Formats: sequence, C-alpha cells, structure tokens
Amino acid sequence: MIPRKDLLLALKVKWTLYEQVAIAAMDCQCLNVAKDCIKALLKKFPESKRVGRLEGMLLEAKGSWAEAEKAYSSLLEDNPLDQVIHKRKVAMAKAQGNISGAIESLNKYLEIFMADHDAWRELAEIYVSLQMYKQAAFCYEELILSQPTAPLYHLAYADVLYTLGGLENLQTSKKYYASTIDLTGGKNTRALLGVCLCTSAIGQVSKGKNKEDKESPELQSLAAKALEKEYRQKADDKLGLLTSALRSLKI
Repeated sequence: MIPRKDLLLALKVKWTLYEQVAIAAMDCQCLNVAKDCIKALLKKFPESKRVGRLEGMLLEAKGSWAEAEKAYSSLLEDNPLDQVIHKRKVAMAKAQGNISGAIESLNKYLEIFMADHDAWRELAEIYVSLQMYKQAAFCYEELILSQPTAPLYHLAYADVLYTLGGLENLQTSKKYYASTIDLTGGKNTRALLGVCLCTSAIGQVSKGKNKEDKESPELQSLAAKALEKEYRQKADDKLGLLTSALRSLKI
C-alpha cells in the first residue's frame, strides 16, 4: 500500500504537470491541448484562483482581450494583492501595443510591490524605448538603491545619464561607469568606453568654463589603456578601429 504522504505528493506532481503542459501548449498555440488540461484542473479544483489565472491566459492566447481583462478584474476583486494577475495585465497591454496602458499598470503595481526589481527594470526599459530618459533614470535609481552591488543597473543608469547630456549628467554618468568598472573588476568593455566618451563630452561642454568643471585625464587614460589591452587579447583585428575611435575622442 502506498503511504498517504507519497500519494499526496504524486497527486500534487500530477496536477502541477497539467498546469505546466497547459502553459507550454498556450506558448505553442496548441490551444485545444491547453483547454483540455484546464478543463481537467477545473473538474478537480473548481474554485481555484490558480486555475482561474490559467483560464485568463487561455483567453489571452485566443486574442479575447476584453474577456481576459474581465476575468483578471474579477480575480483581483477577490485578491487585490495577486502579483501574477497584475503582471498578466501588464503583459496583456504590451501584447496589444498599448504601451501607455502598460506603463500605467506597472506604476500602479509598483505602488503596492515596490521591492519588485524585475518590474522596475521592465518599466525602465519601456521608458528608454520611448526616449523618456528622465523617467528611466528614476527607475534605475530605485534599482541601485535596492541592489547597490549589481553592475548592470549602474551601467544602465550611466547610459541614460550620458544620453540626457549636460555637464552635471555627464559627470554623474562617468562616476557610474567608473563604479561599473569597479564592480566588474575592470572587465566591462562598455563601461570602459563610457568613461572615455564621458570625459571627451565633458571636455567639449566645459570649454571656456571654470577649471573646476574640467576632468582629470588620468581615469580616461587608464580606461583607454585597459580597452586597448582587452582588444589586443580578444579582438586584435579590431584594434585599429578602436585606436582610430579613441583618437577621434582626442585620447
């Protein structure tokens, strides 16, 4: 006789497999397979909110956006803190090309779940795609505050500030490129090039201004040498292009 504990575990695995197959089938547009799996799950768990989410996802896969929205809204009435449903609404808005709706949904979501790093990053990337760089910068600031040792966020924030331009933004951008280099042990090519670009741009912007605004060439020189060393080791045939680019930046 199978022990009750083992039997329960086997049943749990069985129903989890049904759920996974349903999701995979929707990804492959095998909607009949997904429908059969969800039907089996509904028969076993007729009041399950988890199965309700699958029904909403099936409606999405069919392109029945209004019905999916209605289903998700109903589920949120029962549980306003259902993170998965909030994220499905964002995904649904993006799938329909409703970027403003996705931004609105993400902002509402982040008012409740402020510690969700993936949501902040998603929002930042949407803002960048719309060239809303100040809003993107705010998102990356939140990410850096919550994960100060993640070089990816330092690099993305530096990119946004460099794109915004202006002396203050360029100086801050250079600092974050430098922190990216520090966090990656000097092995981030993009950050090394960013330091060179920022220093060159600061030199152009601060022409004729106070000496205090001008940058020391030391960090720029070190970054250029590190870039040349890396290209010599990994892409020697492109070294000439790098040298030419650095020369155009007056490095």
